[in-house]
Amino acid sequence: MRFTKRFAILLLLCSLISVAQQPSPIRNPLPRATPESQGISSTAVLKFIEEADKIDAMNSLMIVRHGKVVAEGWWSPYNAQTPHVLYSLSKSFTATGVGLAISEGKLSLTDEVIKFFPEEAPPDPSDNLKSMRVHDLLRMSTGHQTEPNVWHPEAGPTGKPGDTWTKTFLNHEVTFKPGTHFLYNSPGTYMLSAMVQKATGTTLLDYLKPRLFEPLSFDNPYWLTSPERVTAGAYGLLARTEDIARFGQLYLQKGKWNGKQLIPADWVDQATKIQTSNGSSPKSDWDQGYGYQFWRSRHNTYRGDGAFGQYCMILDEHDTVIAITSGVRDMQHTMNLVWDILLPALKPKPLPENSPANNALRSRLSTLKVPVVSGQPTSSLATRVSGSWYDFPDNERGIKAAALDFNSKSPVLLIRTPTGETRTPIGIGNWSTGGTFANGIETLLSVPEHPLIAASGAWTSDDTFTVKLVAYQTPMYSTLQFHFRDNQLVLDSEYNVSFGSTALPQLVGEHK
Repeated sequence: MRFTKRFAILLLLCSLISVAQQPSPIRNPLPRATPESQGISSTAVLKFIEEADKIDAMNSLMIVRHGKVVAEGWWSPYNAQTPHVLYSLSKSFTATGVGLAISEGKLSLTDEVIKFFPEEAPPDPSDNLKSMRVHDLLRMSTGHQTEPNVWHPEAGPTGKPGDTWTKTFLNHEVTFKPGTHFLYNSPGTYMLSAMVQKATGTTLLDYLKPRLFEPLSFDNPYWLTSPERVTAGAYGLLARTEDIARFGQLYLQKGKWNGKQLIPADWVDQATKIQTSNGSSPKSDWDQGYGYQFWRSRHNTYRGDGAFGQYCMILDEHDTVIAITSGVRDMQHTMNLVWDILLPALKPKPLPENSPANNALRSRLSTLKVPVVSGQPTSSLATRVSGSWYDFPDNERGIKAAALDFNSKSPVLLIRTPTGETRTPIGIGNWSTGGTFANGIETLLSVPEHPLIAASGAWTSDDTFTVKLVAYQTPMYSTLQFHFRDNQLVLDSEYNVSFGSTALPQLVGEHK
């Protein structure tokens, strides 16, 4: 994915916001079927699962063939009911909202951008800015040489503290004639959301609820907003794996759902064909062209995707949708597995049922798990350090003190911050999802609000207790190593994936 460093920081902070709600059962689930009945062998799917399981870290998978789910799995603690941040896969939903607004006469592809925001445009707009249109935003051809720094305008060449995201975008230099230069431009997608809001009088999220989310049985969809209460558009939507699959199936069916045309078929065709050329490598799924907030992919397919491996892959010619959530560093590798293993296995007619292979597949899918910390359940140090508090000097993570309680039924991580103290149960050899996850854990994960977290831990050496925290509404996990040195506690922390460095500054605490 292509992100500026500052935008990356914002995404890392904002996209991890979670919804304080209990997951709900899946409503109106897609029909289920055996792989063989839909022309794909269970053996091939199992081979794909085995290879995917070697990746650090897969979160979920759903394969839909001929409208039926033939394989589905979640790597515990991820599960079917909990929504997952989509990052830039959100963009494909934004484009859908634009298409619907166009079909209702609220917008047009040729609408000039600045006509919606005359009060925020520069007093003497350039010819390039004046000629920028909805069509250019949709296909990432705004004419910018660099992304407008809407997320931190005070750091940009034209933005000022207090400027709205829209004003910062409109005051950013448009170097090229719109439509002539491809630049992956997330602020441009935000502008599409802002235009939908201007044109319809409601946020993109609320506009899509009755037109898309409710017909597709999304449960209480949540989408981040800007400080001006505009749906973020470019990122920030949360959805379950089956929601992603339904969305892909809707596009596969040319916008029709349960006999009703939710999206105009001609919009589906326009949005998913090449609108902009963006490269020439035959081996890269990022060089096959770009549509309207959809990527073209190899093998004459297309997809929506988001950072760290959130995929909605639509294989039109094979009547197949593949939904994947993950926290991977090499997104191309995951897609290569689809092309190398699954694609050749998609046959035009049903195959003979293979109960042993299908049973083996189902068994494997039911036991998928994000690897827990491997080590010993206890150490000779455990009794001595249990319950001992270690005070840290001032740090940007806001951790004042930490302790580990090894006298409870299972270990507990205790964190003190300026706003209070939290207790996080830690599973030994498994994932623990109990407890209250508030400020202390958030500071370790750089999450600004209360996430759902699972914890696993073990003694990885005589003097080191390692904890793994998975924020399982996101692709993120953090590995914390607590090194006990006499009266000191040395804390090393690292993320699995990040838009910047994965390692966090080391903290050294003193026992007093």
